[in-house]
Order: sequence, then structure tokens, then C-alpha cells
Amino acid sequence: MVYRLRATITGNKIFMREYEVRAISSLYSLNLYLQNDLGFAPDQMVMFRALDKNGKVKKEFGLFDLGDGAMDSVSLLQLSSGGFTVIEYVYDMFKNRAITLEILSEEEELARRSYPRLVAEKGKNPDQFSDNYDDFEHMIDTGELTVSEDEILDSGADIMDSPDV
Repeated sequence: MVYRLRATITGNKIFMREYEVRAISSLYSLNLYLQNDLGFAPDQMVMFRALDKNGKVKKEFGLFDLGDGAMDSVSLLQLSSGGFTVIEYVYDMFKNRAITLEILSEEEELARRSYPRLVAEKGKNPDQFSDNYDDFEHMIDTGELTVSEDEILDSGADIMDSPDV
């Protein structure tokens, strides 16, 4: 069995990832995959938090046992069977920054596919050590961010040097 997970950042409408992950995968193996996919440093402390239906933290899983078990001893299947369909991947413990992972569906594992795998993505990866998430490329592409000629002139830039003029 494979779970389809949606990854989002609370308060951010730009970032989204969807993953397919084997249900028997440990949180530790999911951590390794997320570190690689998101470009996070492997030497940083991270943890998973299991949330109830109201969004309250009920269990915490670290690289070391924090009382609810270590990442390598807990699988997604165990969490799902325990009623936890939403987990947080805390990638910056000091600033409490996390990616929310929600189980969207259960699917059959296909023989010729390797798991875990990225299925869909939107927005750039968050910077693990930055205080905010900026995706200016998305804003420029969608027209949300525009710069007027007056703003360019006020900035001191020479508009006549621009190849577009």
C-alpha cells in the first residue's frame, strides 16, 4: 500500500508538494527523502509531530526517542492506524518551522515504480535557515509582482541601459 501525502507550509499559499510513500516506510526514511528533496542540511535536528483532528500535538518522534518512539521505529502505517492522518515535519526546531504532511489517499503500489517519489510540486523549496519564504519567481510569472518605470527611476537604475527600451 502507498500513501499519497500533501506537504504544505502553514500560512503559505505558494508551496505545495505531493508525495507517494510506502505505508510501511519509517519516519526516518521519510525524513531522509524530505531532506534530499527539499535540499535541507542533513546535520540539523528534525522531528515529526502527530496531530489530532483539532491540530493539537499528541506525539513527537525525533532521531532519538522523545517518549513516543524514535523515527526509525515508527511507520506511516502505524500512525495512520492510530488515527493520525496529519503530521508535521519540523525542520527548524529553534524557530518551530514545519511542513504539514497530510495523508490524502491510499493507493496500490505499482510494481515498476520506486517509492518514495515526488508526484506534484508548486513553488520553490523553503530555505531551511531563512525566517520567511519568498518565491519571487512565482510572483513575477503570475503578474502579482510588477515594477513601474517610476520605481525603477527612483531606485537610481538607468532605464536607458535596459535592452527592453
